[in-house]
Amino acid sequence: MQPRAIRFVLPVLALALFTLVGFSPGSGTALAADGGPARSQATTVVTYDAGGAAEFGDVVRRATGIWNEHLSNVEFEAVDGSADVVILADDGWPRARPTGLGTGTVWMGRQAVEEGHDPTRIAAHELGHILGLPDRRTGVCEELMSGHSAGTDCTSATPNAAEVAEVERNFSADVFLPLGTHVYGEPTPAP
Repeated sequence: MQPRAIRFVLPVLALALFTLVGFSPGSGTALAADGGPARSQATTVVTYDAGGAAEFGDVVRRATGIWNEHLSNVEFEAVDGSADVVILADDGWPRARPTGLGTGTVWMGRQAVEEGHDPTRIAAHELGHILGLPDRRTGVCEELMSGHSAGTDCTSATPNAAEVAEVERNFSADVFLPLGTHVYGEPTPAP
């Protein structure tokens, strides 16, 4: 599979789509057979390689699964080798370097885990940067992108509705992210 693979559901497969998708009674919201969001006709597949994630491999799989449960037009898919997103482990602070929308590198830094931060929340948060979300250090646990500002008691790894909607908009509009201009998780230089 090529990096940044984009899959389109062909008209020939429309019948298969209708058998997999149901509708939530009374809400008009399309749901997949498993109860998650129905995938749109043009789902962007973001491939990731967690081969360098060391002890965080299962954590990354949980975090990508959480995002996949909430998104309808973007899906993370694990691959070995060439991928849109490379996940690595190191002893520093967790960080992400997006190189474009749905591409980049995530470092699962052990420092935050050693300080008591939840590893699944860290992975989901850093993947949020890859999906085009900025840090929002509000201290609110229910906001995934509040990151470490929510404290070590916060274990929520689930994006809220506003964060999900922003990612959906990013991928439906093919938002431009300047390449390599910011590494999320590194201190911002003083003016």
